[in-house]
Amino acid sequence: MTIYTARPIEPAVLKQLRDTDDAGRPCVPYVDEEGGDPLRCCLRPIAPGEKVALVSYAPLRRWAAETSAAPGAYDEQGPVFIHAEECDGPADADPYPFTRPGAIRVLRRYSGDGHILGGRLLEFPEDAAAAFDTALDEAFSDPEVALVHVRAVEYGCFQFEVRR
Repeated sequence: MTIYTARPIEPAVLKQLRDTDDAGRPCVPYVDEEGGDPLRCCLRPIAPGEKVALVSYAPLRRWAAETSAAPGAYDEQGPVFIHAEECDGPADADPYPFTRPGAIRVLRRYSGDGHILGGRLLEFPEDAAAAFDTALDEAFSDPEVALVHVRAVEYGCFQFEVRR
């Protein structure tokens, strides 16, 4: 049984990103005719024909603003896909989205002050949820770990966050 929760980008943050992203650029919506890329607002793939935007997002910076952490040089931003207009958030019961057997993710661990404490590569077997549970159990067995960012290895894109 999964005890961790994949967190989408928060609605209030999405509202800001739909105006100006974390790199200071205006949001530029478009219709994705092909679909398939991961949406970080509702943690599912883009359906062909959906109106989306590719924006720059700084997840650690956003978390640090909530917690008064100071990540310093560990603060980074990168591209994420979001719906161009407000959506209902995750509706799927999939505890860990964007998994398929053979895909590789990095689980990057952060301390309460926003510094990287390490990471782990995870190649998904058939039972991706069990593998994620094991990897997250390992990460959170260190009491210094406050949150884990899950990123795609291919492009380094932020997938989702898991907090203690």
